[in-house]
Amino acid sequence: QVQLVESGGGSVQPGGSLRLSCAASGYTYSSYCMGWFRQAPGKGREVVATIGSGNTYYAASVKGRFAISRDNAKNMLYLQMNSLKPEDTAMYYCATDCRGFPCYAGSWCYKNWGQGTQVTVSS
Repeated sequence: QVQLVESGGGSVQPGGSLRLSCAASGYTYSSYCMGWFRQAPGKGREVVATIGSGNTYYAASVKGRFAISRDNAKNMLYLQMNSLKPEDTAMYYCATDCRGFPCYAGSWCYKNWGQGTQVTVSS
């Protein structure tokens, strides 16, 4: 049973930075897709960034501001978020294990999810 625990969320002013972390326990493959997703109130869950098989993907809205990385030895996934905007406000989720499709396929593909960490960007 894979368990994912996110941390690092919080409140920040526009233009600020946060670094999200996701600790994975259980049986994970280093080649499996891992990703960050977010969901704002009243909206669907959207992909933010994914990583797998040496490839990364970023949603257009965060490209150039966010960076996803993983440390397979530590079973950790990270999301460095810079130049944050109010529209980045959402619950952020870590997910893993999307097989048979590109890592950016969508939330429907991922089998394992964390509980989420809240990010609020406001002045």
